[in-house]
Amino acid sequence: MERSHYVEAGSLEASLLQMIDDHNHAAIELRELTEKAKKEALRTAIRVADQLVKVVDGGVHEIFINEKRIKVEIQALTATIMRFSKQTDQWLAVSHAINTAVKEIGDFENWMKTMELDCKSISAAICNIHQT
Repeated sequence: MERSHYVEAGSLEASLLQMIDDHNHAAIELRELTEKAKKEALRTAIRVADQLVKVVDGGVHEIFINEKRIKVEIQALTATIMRFSKQTDQWLAVSHAINTAVKEIGDFENWMKTMELDCKSISAAICNIHQT
């Protein structure tokens, strides 16, 4: 503000001008403090946001790792189940083969008994023919 005329010290105009200067100086200081506080609040908000992101990302990362581990376990269990299924099928085939073999042995044994009876009958018939 330009002053074209000289103001007497101690006058009302001088007092008003001093008050305006003091007010302008206080407003500038207040503006500077407000700007500093705003910048500090922004920095704090950024730090808080970064910390929240880290916390959330950490949880998401941990969940992702656990999901990968579960998938690996599922694949391993699936492979084990398939192996056991094949082994069970093989055991069933062997068991069926053994049952068939035992059945055939039983059939052979019955055939042998029948042959033995037939041979005894033939032998008895031959003995009867020979004695007569």
